[in-house]
Amino acid sequence: MNQQGIILIAEDNEVLRVAVEEMLSLGGYVVLSAENGAEALTYMKSLTPDLILSDIAMPEMDGLEFFNRVRENPDWLSIPFIFLTARGTKGEVLKGKGLGAEDYLVKPVESDELLTIVHSRLARSQQLRMAQLREAYKSSLLMLANAIEARDQYTRKHVDRVMAYAVLIAKQMGWQGNRLEDLRFGAILHDIGKIHVRETTLCKNGPLNDEEWDEMRQHPVIGADMIRDISYLKSAEPAIRYHHERWDGSGYPYGLAGAKIPIMARIISVADTFDAMTTTRAYRKALSVDAAYNEITSGSGTRYDPLVVDAFVRSWESRAIQKVLASVTQQEKRHTATSSIRIPENISNFIRPQ
Repeated sequence: MNQQGIILIAEDNEVLRVAVEEMLSLGGYVVLSAENGAEALTYMKSLTPDLILSDIAMPEMDGLEFFNRVRENPDWLSIPFIFLTARGTKGEVLKGKGLGAEDYLVKPVESDELLTIVHSRLARSQQLRMAQLREAYKSSLLMLANAIEARDQYTRKHVDRVMAYAVLIAKQMGWQGNRLEDLRFGAILHDIGKIHVRETTLCKNGPLNDEEWDEMRQHPVIGADMIRDISYLKSAEPAIRYHHERWDGSGYPYGLAGAKIPIMARIISVADTFDAMTTTRAYRKALSVDAAYNEITSGSGTRYDPLVVDAFVRSWESRAIQKVLASVTQQEKRHTATSSIRIPENISNFIRPQ
């Protein structure tokens, strides 16, 4: 039978403790058992359980004190904690819930009820841990992407703005949940391939020559290849590889046209281009916001997907686009000091989950 997790039981009644241990073992769980909170804490010094089941009334250290000791340790904050209680102890149940315990079971407990609650709490705990990990990973990648952009003083905070614009557009198109989260990763990483573009090319004050242009045109391919074997980032690959393709087939690196371009890339294309036009670069001054808006709308059906442009227009008419631009502008005005950021040479290893 597959092991589904480690459960720690703290219960002073030996008969009940053995019964619960047997139910959980038959359910596929690894079970550790202790007679009180103090003994349970001893186990936790060497092994962290996935879930804790604890009686409330126990000698030496009761369940409420045990719960408090568990929650005092930052490494144990996310462990689901379920109280076992005798009937007629409503006050203790309320006190336990007031402390933040996830649930309680009334003794004697039935096998089906026990396994159902344990399974649901473990599943929810795993969802929360994955969400926290994903958020932490996203923050790290955002810092990395901004560090890459910081090589060019004119594109600082570019990825923040592109992500914000892309999300606004996608929401107008009905995107939500994981699909929206994948888009955020795509926006963060869309220009990661620029790490292999020379700074002399990236920051050139004037038109690029043929060699420099060929170098620049390779950054979508390089970036996509960097993350293609990382399962956690696989959903971002279309945004990286295809965000410079154009609706009429005039883009690069593959010259794709129309619906052959992945929709995520079509959204980021509009967001990326709008931000580029409203940002001063080494080789030209920024367009006004209104002028950039007109450029996007006039490119509908040629450079950009008409449906994406329509969603952009709706975001514009609600003034959501302008609010993002104004917010970032204010942040940059407050940012008076700049620092030199070292970009890791082994960037592929840096973004690969350990």
